[in-house]
Amino acid sequence: MSSEIRDINLWESGERKIEWVRRNCPLLTMLHDEFAKTKPFAGKKIALSVHLEAKTAYLCLTLAAGGAEMYVTGSNPLSTQDDVAAALVHEGLEVHAWHGTTDEEYMSHIRAVLSVGPDIIIDDGGDLVHTIHTEYKDLAAKVIGGCEETTTGILRLEAMNRNGKLMFPMVRVNNAQMKHFFDNRYGTGQSVWDGINRTTNLIVAGKIVVVAGYGWCGKGTAMRAKGLGARVIVTEIDPVKAIEAVMDGFDVMPMKEAAKKGDFFVTVTGCDKVIDEEDFAELKDGAILCNAGHFDCEIDMKRLREIAVETAEMRNNIMGYKFADGRWVYVLGEGRLVNLACGDGHPAEIMDMSFAIQALSAKYLLEHRDDIKEKLIDVPEEVDIEVAKKKLEFLGKSIDTLTPEQEAYLNS
Repeated sequence: MSSEIRDINLWESGERKIEWVRRNCPLLTMLHDEFAKTKPFAGKKIALSVHLEAKTAYLCLTLAAGGAEMYVTGSNPLSTQDDVAAALVHEGLEVHAWHGTTDEEYMSHIRAVLSVGPDIIIDDGGDLVHTIHTEYKDLAAKVIGGCEETTTGILRLEAMNRNGKLMFPMVRVNNAQMKHFFDNRYGTGQSVWDGINRTTNLIVAGKIVVVAGYGWCGKGTAMRAKGLGARVIVTEIDPVKAIEAVMDGFDVMPMKEAAKKGDFFVTVTGCDKVIDEEDFAELKDGAILCNAGHFDCEIDMKRLREIAVETAEMRNNIMGYKFADGRWVYVLGEGRLVNLACGDGHPAEIMDMSFAIQALSAKYLLEHRDDIKEKLIDVPEEVDIEVAKKKLEFLGKSIDTLTPEQEAYLNS
């Protein structure tokens, strides 16, 4: 099957983006060079569904350098960058993705990369794994295992595993310390506000920001909002996380109350209808809504479109919805991931760590395929620690080590 992309002539722009990433991703560059020598993925097919921008492209090229046959698609209709997709095709990889796919086109691309019969799956949100289990069960037996990047994807995997439906091992990459501590907190925190700021061109200082969910992504989003001068309200369902938000200096209340107060709303929960019709009724005129969870269901976009008496595109990636009482609310990026639909995603230095974990986890699956008994496994601690050590080295930092006497004391 040949690639399906928007325009191969865009490849030079995409190549420049990938080169910039390469210069700022020393971990991936180290692995690229190592894999090029050792070829750990020789003869293996890897199906990958991740937000298709320059950092993802460099992960694909790193795996390809290790001998993998790469079959690549995006994991969100609005996050693919067409010039980056073209650059990968120019490098000889098979790509099925373009920006602004319909739901039908998106699923067609998912099916295209699965139909080759992959040995390894690298997923972001769980669409590849879900589809192979529902539509390509005959190919699932060939899959050695896979890696899942996101909290949302892991929730889906855990549900499948509880029901005894998961057919091959999956590595919970998102649970690695070197992933969620930095990617979810600092990556999401910065990229969410990068997407909001470049899209709205409005000031954040002095505004009230409502962050729905105080997991690692919510922590980062709230922290950066505070740094920009906003007053922050957190909504939560977990009493422990709610107390943590209070101790971090934020107000906490139910969404029904927060809806009356907020200027900006960011959903970061992985759940459905976090901002629903009852909340829409409470929103101030001019409220701005966006989502940083994987799927476009956290804001109930279906119901919002149904009850709006008028819609208007206000700026690129900003759609306005007018209610019967005359209030307008604005949604960024169609309620999809604001940091990718309205921006370039997480910073390169952050994705350097996350994608190094991805690449090493895929390698681990190959090397330990006969030893893995569980269907859901964590990233091995030694991989986590090795990535941390290398990142410190590239940052030019060093740390202490225990003396033999200290080790004896701690173990006594």
